[in-house]
Amino acid sequence: MKKTSNRENKNLKTVSINNLSHFYGKDENKKKVLNDVNFFIKKGELVLLKGPSGCGKTTLLTLIGALRTCQSGDLTVLNNQLNGASRKTRQRLRRNIGMIFQGHNLLRCLTAEQNVQMGADLLKNLTYLQRREIARKWLSAVGLEDHHKKLPNDLSGGQKQRVAIARALSANPKLLLADEPTSALDSVTGREIVSLLKKLAKDQNCSVLMVTHDPRISDMADRILNMEDGKIFNALGGLG
Repeated sequence: MKKTSNRENKNLKTVSINNLSHFYGKDENKKKVLNDVNFFIKKGELVLLKGPSGCGKTTLLTLIGALRTCQSGDLTVLNNQLNGASRKTRQRLRRNIGMIFQGHNLLRCLTAEQNVQMGADLLKNLTYLQRREIARKWLSAVGLEDHHKKLPNDLSGGQKQRVAIARALSANPKLLLADEPTSALDSVTGREIVSLLKKLAKDQNCSVLMVTHDPRISDMADRILNMEDGKIFNALGGLG
């Protein structure tokens, strides 16, 4: 049987984390919010991250997304070491990462289609019409094909969340990070969205890490990680 080399193993992982810690505050106000976190995500995996509010899930997501500076430990994302990485490296990396936030973060002055097209605008060598077609394709995929001309104020909370999901997908990411993407959605729509994300992961070899409290989608994950007090545990309760 052919053995897999260390280099091949590395290339199978989208995210690799070893002994990652993070602190807020200074001196006597210094607080450890991530405590020696260790785990990895393989290409094409859909991984759920669960845990109580305030345990460090969103902090971890923003570190992986290169939105926050890595302080301690090893954090490798898409073969980029983020501990000590320059701002330019982190900016370049973010072009390959799709992010879905709880607060939607849609631009109120842009239509749903224009908001989604902001993601497609990151793709190189495409015409305006091609980027617009990509935006419409993903709006249709999340069930909003008839809402592309509406402004965010004319959409419900669930519809805004779906626009945010479509925007993240339109950039053709290699890694998708989602913070409670189904929280504003009903059970049927929530499962449809997670099915879409899972299909994306398999078809495009994209990895998906999703923070969630939603018990209705647990059966759809390839793996479940649990977090408590800044530590990661696997689905069976062992330290990961």
